[in-house]
Amino acid sequence: MVRILVFALIVLALGSGFAWLADRPGELSLVWQGQRADMSLMVAATLLVSFLAAVMLAWWIVRVVLTSPHSIQRYFRARKRDRGYQALSTGLIAAGAGDASLARKMNARARGLIRADQEPLIHLLEAQAALIEGRHDEARQTFERMADDPETRELGLRGLYLEARRLGANEAARQYAERAAEKAPHLPWAAEAALEYRSQAGDWDDALRLVDQTRSTTSTDKAANDRRKAVLLTARAGGRLEADPRGARDDATHALKLSENFVPAGLIAAKAYLRENNLRKAASLLEQLWKGQPHPEVAKLYVRARNGDSASERLKRAEKLEGLRPNNVEALIAVSEAALEARNFHLARDKAEAAARLSPREGIFLLLADIEDAETGDQGRIRHWMNQALKSPRDPAWTSDGIVASEWMPVSPVTGKLDAFEWRAPVSQLDGPVEEGSANPAEEAIRTLPPIAVTAAKAEAASQPVAEKVQTIHIEPAQKAEKKTSDKTAEDKKQAGSIGEEKPFFGGLPDDPGVKGEVRKEAASAFRLF
Repeated sequence: MVRILVFALIVLALGSGFAWLADRPGELSLVWQGQRADMSLMVAATLLVSFLAAVMLAWWIVRVVLTSPHSIQRYFRARKRDRGYQALSTGLIAAGAGDASLARKMNARARGLIRADQEPLIHLLEAQAALIEGRHDEARQTFERMADDPETRELGLRGLYLEARRLGANEAARQYAERAAEKAPHLPWAAEAALEYRSQAGDWDDALRLVDQTRSTTSTDKAANDRRKAVLLTARAGGRLEADPRGARDDATHALKLSENFVPAGLIAAKAYLRENNLRKAASLLEQLWKGQPHPEVAKLYVRARNGDSASERLKRAEKLEGLRPNNVEALIAVSEAALEARNFHLARDKAEAAARLSPREGIFLLLADIEDAETGDQGRIRHWMNQALKSPRDPAWTSDGIVASEWMPVSPVTGKLDAFEWRAPVSQLDGPVEEGSANPAEEAIRTLPPIAVTAAKAEAASQPVAEKVQTIHIEPAQKAEKKTSDKTAEDKKQAGSIGEEKPFFGGLPDDPGVKGEVRKEAASAFRLF
């Protein structure tokens, strides 16, 4: 386009010049070696332009003749290179498609048309063809040559890394990943692999250094980098909690700044505060964490934050958590467990049933079974809640790659992936579709709860007159010691009056056949302790 424009400008200038001369006619006389030549100015200008054009044409012809051998050679070289690149492209496509024979054929043709030191892709095609045919040793040797070349170093290291992973040589794979991350930290695969290996080895300082190094070179967004750094800081804080609570607290609080409401970091920070006897800051941090994400481990640590608290005091702390997040399943469970420890069975049952209505799951029904066992001891009702627990979904836990852990871990023990554990319900079985209009399992369980079984002793006591019931009434634990003392005094007096008379037996084992004769009659009229 530029050449056409320049040519048009030259033609326009010549035309304008000739037009200007035509409007101003004149004569031109030239005397040279006794000869005189007279001509018009227009003819002289025409001869001058023609002479210049002839000189330029002659120079072009001479130049073409002189440079023709090189031009011909360059033409054939370019044609050969084009054919080589065409073969290389076809071979790479064949290697990607899995056609080993065509890839090998195109590799040989490309090597004959292009020099390997000028085009590194020939090494890649050779390695890919060897991998397809199963010649892994040759492919590995090719990748090693590529790793030694600065132009193909990253490609060769990646090939060696993948081969080491395939063979299970984790240490070799780690060396290749570390080498690639050192030479080219902007490579995502190298940074990820090196980070995983350092995390598996527990080298948190080097892992954090690598994250800071790759923060500005990789294309990963800021949120993902902050989350990754928060996980590493939390892992380091967990390892330093016992020996260095202050350092663990600093790491955990820094992790909370990077990833808000990260429960493992908040728990470690609160434990560090508690080890420093700073209950106020620990409670404030746990309350803030609870507001963002109610978690059972947060509730457990908050309720039992202070050693020596009574059960009623722990119940008050659990109720405070419920006030922060009302109508929440985890808050209801925390209050129910604290109420059970405080022997407030009515409150424990109400909160547990409310939690079951919101989220019927295994742990809540087991809690109801514990409440039933502590309050009534009715085996039928206990088995009812246990049966509901067997049919209900499992409680949320720290899970990763099919593994359920008792506590959070920074790295998956199966794949070695960083930040793989999630707080969710483990997948135990495929749940069937829920029918529309079906009743809540908790409501159904509460509705079908069997009544408290009436024992034979209770039935006998109910049929006795009031005067006799006084003798068979159930004695509360606080009155048992006093009753036993009076019984012992009576027995001593009886033994002093009649030495030969047998002493009645009380409080035998459930399967004790008892005593015979007159002793059994005497025991029937005595107070029943059990």
